[in-house]
Amino acid sequence: MQLSIIIVNYNVRVFLENALVSVFKALKGFNGEVIVVDNASEDGSVEMIRQKFSDVKLIVNEKNVGFAAANNRALGVCRGQYVLLLNPDTIVQEDTFRVMIDFLDQHPDVGLSGCKILNPDGTLQLACRRSFPTPWIAFTKIVGLSNIFPRSSIFGKYNLTYLDPNKTYQVDAVSGSFMFTRRSVIDAIGGLDEQFFMYGEDIDWCYRIQQNGWKIYYVYETQIIHFKGESARRSDIDEVKLFYEAMRVFVRKHLRRGVLSDITLNVGIAIREWIAFVGKIARPLRTACVDFVLINISLFLGEFFWFGEFFHFPAYAYPVTMTVPSIILIGAMYSSGVYTTRRLSFTRTAGNVIVGYIILSALTFFFKQYGFSRMVVVISGMINLIFLPGWRFIAKMMLHSPEHRRRSLFGRRTIIVGVGSSGQEVLRKLRARVDDGYDIVGFIDTNRKRVGEKVVGIEILGSIDNIGKVVEDQKVSEVIFSTDILSYKDILSVIERSKNRAVNYRLVPRSLDVIIGKTHIDELDDIPLVSIEYNINRPVNRVLKRLFDIIYSIGLILTLYPILLMMNKSERVTHEMSKKFLLLPKVLRGEMSIVGPPELSLRDLRNGTVASMMYLGKPGLTGLLQLNYHDELSPDEIEKYNLYYAKNQSMLLDFEIVIKTLLEIIKR
Repeated sequence: MQLSIIIVNYNVRVFLENALVSVFKALKGFNGEVIVVDNASEDGSVEMIRQKFSDVKLIVNEKNVGFAAANNRALGVCRGQYVLLLNPDTIVQEDTFRVMIDFLDQHPDVGLSGCKILNPDGTLQLACRRSFPTPWIAFTKIVGLSNIFPRSSIFGKYNLTYLDPNKTYQVDAVSGSFMFTRRSVIDAIGGLDEQFFMYGEDIDWCYRIQQNGWKIYYVYETQIIHFKGESARRSDIDEVKLFYEAMRVFVRKHLRRGVLSDITLNVGIAIREWIAFVGKIARPLRTACVDFVLINISLFLGEFFWFGEFFHFPAYAYPVTMTVPSIILIGAMYSSGVYTTRRLSFTRTAGNVIVGYIILSALTFFFKQYGFSRMVVVISGMINLIFLPGWRFIAKMMLHSPEHRRRSLFGRRTIIVGVGSSGQEVLRKLRARVDDGYDIVGFIDTNRKRVGEKVVGIEILGSIDNIGKVVEDQKVSEVIFSTDILSYKDILSVIERSKNRAVNYRLVPRSLDVIIGKTHIDELDDIPLVSIEYNINRPVNRVLKRLFDIIYSIGLILTLYPILLMMNKSERVTHEMSKKFLLLPKVLRGEMSIVGPPELSLRDLRNGTVASMMYLGKPGLTGLLQLNYHDELSPDEIEKYNLYYAKNQSMLLDFEIVIKTLLEIIKR
């Protein structure tokens, strides 16, 4: 047998499926075997392999025995002349195995080799060629000197960042995500050292291979994508601690040179741990400092709006007024997790602002020497209902953090590569997901023959060869590849050519169930919303929604409403959304809501034409359906919008809808 491919899997089912598809494509023409060792996954990986990949030799461990031990189980039974240890969160090109086998055939003195490894954004994954962590090299890595001076041959040796990645050369070690070796090498030196649970076993293996007279090479002629760290994210493993412990074990095993080297390494690890600790406490402290500043700004603004001047209060009061309100509000937010587990929570922040100002208003009754004006407290509270949740909203939009359960309505400009049935199916599924954050601007075809045509209402903007220009012209931030029409080699080539652009490249496997990206996976299949408590029905949400309507309708009446009123008199208000905002007084009176379903939707609901009978709130000036008025929505799509809003209604969602509506008005 020519080739054995060994993959150790731990809870990365979706990535593993995509990796296996690419592996079997690359195996065509070879006499090979694929062995998957599963380390007690709980995500259905084993069932997926048995159902979809009957040719895979599956080894199931009852517990997570670690990367080295799991690989050793497969190394004991594999039969290939060549052996590849491959991570499950990778994608190989169709030519990868051919290039690597040819290279080893032509270089009999090479015992192990690695290829060029790309991050999902097309940049080089630095770990694909490395030096051994001598005490000095380990120190420069741990304290960050290798990051500060990457082009220096003195400080950049750990990841060889001073060498050209587009050349083939001898190195000390390659990445454990892709290690291509010979059966004869394994027979001579043995498997991986199981002292290393995860991290370090690859460098240790490379060191032992070199010590037995073989060379290690980095081969740039073929490349793979590696979605780094997916298994670690799905476990409770402290990967930073494991990494540095592995480095310590390696130095103690192979490079120990006396007391000085041990001291150097331990000092480096201590510095790195101290930096990590400071970083851990700095984030909530920074957030609290921002809130402290904004709370005091709001108090000064309240003072100015009510009295017409700053510093109207007596001088003795300011040390108290500038600290006590901040302590109360920040304390309330901290107690509800705003600075720890829910850092960017819009609704929790707004709720705590209300609670905090109720406490402040009560305190003015007991400390009358500081009760100069309750109206200043009310005004500053209204300002903080905008300031404190508002800056979190902006930060959330900028970060696009995957940790938040509901992403923003402000879609990332997206193109789909693939015009065929799978590309159209991806488009259909994305349209069915209200908040997945994709604003589809067009298709990319394999050639230019149909550029300018429309497919299911979406224009074909370009082809593979000019995708970079389309990305720049359309200000695209997301490119989704339908993998059934393009070879993995073409996909990786496009990604590498565009590595300097701020674009996130994502892949849809042949199953069309998910979209795999750099930071997270999006499920595409619809999830039935059955037996779920809808936010819109919660008493707290109703109270906050009414409060939202009062505060923001007052703000809009004082700012936008007069302008729209004058424009309406001169018959210059033609946009339907703009006309709706002329009804703001009805919102203030409680007859309507700023955000809610249109009257038509409510009539359909009452008449029973919408299947899900639920409370949707008062009719709104704007809403999810109004924002999509230009689309021809089917009854099913209308119901999905209604279900989505009922389930996810919050002050943040209402605020997003209002902002997006105002942006739509401005654009027109």
